[in-house]
Amino acid sequence: MTQIAIVTVSDRASRGDYEDLSGPAIESWLRQVVKSPCTFIRRSVPDGLESVRDVLIDLCDQRGVDLILTTGGTGPSPRDLTPEAMQQVITKELLGFGELMRQTSLRQVRTAILSRQTAGVRGRSLIVNLPGKPASIEVCLNAVFPAVPYCLELIGAEPIVADSAAMMTL
Repeated sequence: MTQIAIVTVSDRASRGDYEDLSGPAIESWLRQVVKSPCTFIRRSVPDGLESVRDVLIDLCDQRGVDLILTTGGTGPSPRDLTPEAMQQVITKELLGFGELMRQTSLRQVRTAILSRQTAGVRGRSLIVNLPGKPASIEVCLNAVFPAVPYCLELIGAEPIVADSAAMMTL
């Protein structure tokens, strides 16, 4: 069974100062699109290099998660270090994911050029960085998710079946 982890990267959400809306938005989207059996793992960590790096390594190496979707920490502010943590974790970067997410997001929001999303592979885990705003998450997932099942197959992860018709209506 495919394991999917959703990691919210936010100082305030990890402390419980406000409700995490991004993680639930990702899970809701996935539940509408993923048709194969899967389990969800949720994590919330503070912004920063070590916190993000350590949770990603744990999910890949200890838990054997197939797909990890992070949300948050991809902007230009000093504590936004998700891409830097990714560089310390992944063995292969998949630049096309970030390029497509920014290109697609620019149609909605002019400040999308400030986003630093990326994706990469560690072992048999695919990690994709998503923005922190729920509306932007949906836009980005609709853009890149068609490539996810094939990527998982190529890296030897558990297969995932997505309903492409559902993606078109979201």
